[in-house]
Amino acid sequence: MSANLKYLSLGILVFQTTSLVLTMRYSRTLKEEGPRYLSSTAVVVAELLKIMACILLVYKDSKCSLRALNRILHDEILNKPMETLKLAIPSGIYTLQNNLLYVALSNLDAATYQVTYQLKILTTALFSVSMLSKKLSVYQWLSLVILMTGVAFVQWPSDSQELNSKELSAGSQFVGLMAVLTACFSSGFAGVYFEKILKETKQSVWIRNIQLGFFGSIFGLMGVYVYDGELVSKNGFFQGYNRLTWIVVVLQCLFPWSHPCNNSYFPIWL
Repeated sequence: MSANLKYLSLGILVFQTTSLVLTMRYSRTLKEEGPRYLSSTAVVVAELLKIMACILLVYKDSKCSLRALNRILHDEILNKPMETLKLAIPSGIYTLQNNLLYVALSNLDAATYQVTYQLKILTTALFSVSMLSKKLSVYQWLSLVILMTGVAFVQWPSDSQELNSKELSAGSQFVGLMAVLTACFSSGFAGVYFEKILKETKQSVWIRNIQLGFFGSIFGLMGVYVYDGELVSKNGFFQGYNRLTWIVVVLQCLFPWSHPCNNSYFPIWL
């Protein structure tokens, strides 16, 4: 049963992450009248939805009692400020990472992005070895070498790139590549850091995700104010939002729910 559950989880993860990449890429390149939605606001909305969903899950675990829910949130979050503050570091990194993914998909095709972003498996493995003192088997190291080889081949210039040159300039491809590589390193560090916190405390993953979402919303709103404050004041917070945008936001809300590993080395340790 546990083995079947693992493979079912893997299948759902593959479907969800693939649909996220394709819909996000399509939403960032779709040409419509009016302003395009701001990726910074989409990140904030996703964090708020994640908080709401995790609160509902905690409510369910507390036998649908509002009094029990209030007590749990008060005892686990408000009464433990230092434990809550520990989540500020990975939350800030996750917020940066989510914004970088929008930048990457605005400048890279979906296939190149998806393969290159799998380097987060390598970065997470390296951080887990250095921060958690984990040991990798020969097959796991071999898998990482094969992964790096595959990413190198994807980035190798080919004739097909000439067909995309009209849509993506060399400069924009470089920006997209740097964005996705930075996201890989931030993903690896934040994922291992969060896993370390989970192993050192007894708080549930839902409480930890609420804490992550809280700080992520704050950092996200700061990013909206700094980078898109003028556009928000001119056209509104939800400018350019449509049905496709909300699908992307919901998928992104679901995407980081395996935060303990951040979806990063799940295939290797499966």
